[in-house]
Amino acid sequence: GSFMMVNSSGRASGQKAHLLLPTLKENDTHCIDFHYYFSSRDRSSPGALNVYVKVNGGPQGNPVWNVSGVVTEGWVKAELAISTFWPHFYQVIFESVSLKGHPGYIAVDEVRVLAHPCRKAPHFLRLQNVEVNVGQNATFQCIAGGKWSQHDKLWLQQWNGRDTALMVTRVVNHRRFSATVSVADTAQRSVSKYRCVIRSDGGSGVSNYAELIVKEPPTPIAPPELLAVGATYLWIKPNANSIIGDGPIILKEVEYRTTTGTWAETHIVDSPNYKLWHLDPDVEYEIRVLLTRPGEGGTGPPGPPLTTRTKCAGKIFFFFSRLHYERLCCCQDWPSSCLSVTNNS
Repeated sequence: GSFMMVNSSGRASGQKAHLLLPTLKENDTHCIDFHYYFSSRDRSSPGALNVYVKVNGGPQGNPVWNVSGVVTEGWVKAELAISTFWPHFYQVIFESVSLKGHPGYIAVDEVRVLAHPCRKAPHFLRLQNVEVNVGQNATFQCIAGGKWSQHDKLWLQQWNGRDTALMVTRVVNHRRFSATVSVADTAQRSVSKYRCVIRSDGGSGVSNYAELIVKEPPTPIAPPELLAVGATYLWIKPNANSIIGDGPIILKEVEYRTTTGTWAETHIVDSPNYKLWHLDPDVEYEIRVLLTRPGEGGTGPPGPPLTTRTKCAGKIFFFFSRLHYERLCCCQDWPSSCLSVTNNS
């Protein structure tokens, strides 16, 4: 096993000593256990002992286990249940921190890697990746095997070491419990990593790192393309292939309105081209495309507008008795001016 003893006498506060275990690549459930010892002549604590678990050569982060402010009666055993498996690798780091004016000893001994589950420290099941859209709530669920105690401390630890307390814990059965936590880190498109940590009387359990993937809802880069114009219709091509944001696109919609009006209508588009029906002649319309990706809040902002005008309706002739009413449609005044011209037959 590995061994470390630190004499805190004459040390400045905050001075540190480290014991680094070899990099571990485990492919099955295992347990790391060790013994620690705090001693002092005046019975005051000589400092603190922290344990870190660094994964894939990443940052050291915050401790997953620590003890301070104590003097032990002999050696005390603790366990680390680390659920990080091959092809990922990890390294355990023991850190002793001295406290000025508190002479004594901090020691670690008999560090072992055991090929069986820990007896007291809970083991986490695999933590799953979470994908959400920008601005939506993200929730991780930490599930562990073992018995839950009200004295246990559960939290979510980010790759950079920032800790978030777990809010809701429930017992699934006598051998398993789960905890959930909402993460507020969804304001912008990003990928970050989180893991679950639990501190119990017997030691600590540490899950694998899972990714929080924040996707940006898609928006078309270009406005719709105008294909054909009539008096009461417009043929368009949505132009939804080039986007800002993330796919996949599961829904395309066309939003249109008159440029002078306040109303708007939205139609689902299920073909490469789309025809807008029942429009008014010689009226200017503004047309935008909306795109949606999977998940709540997956609809992006409308793309750039296509502004275009329908055609005039032309001449319409009516015959009534001997009078010939020629409707000369002045489209800009439609329909009132179209009734103003009367000719005798």
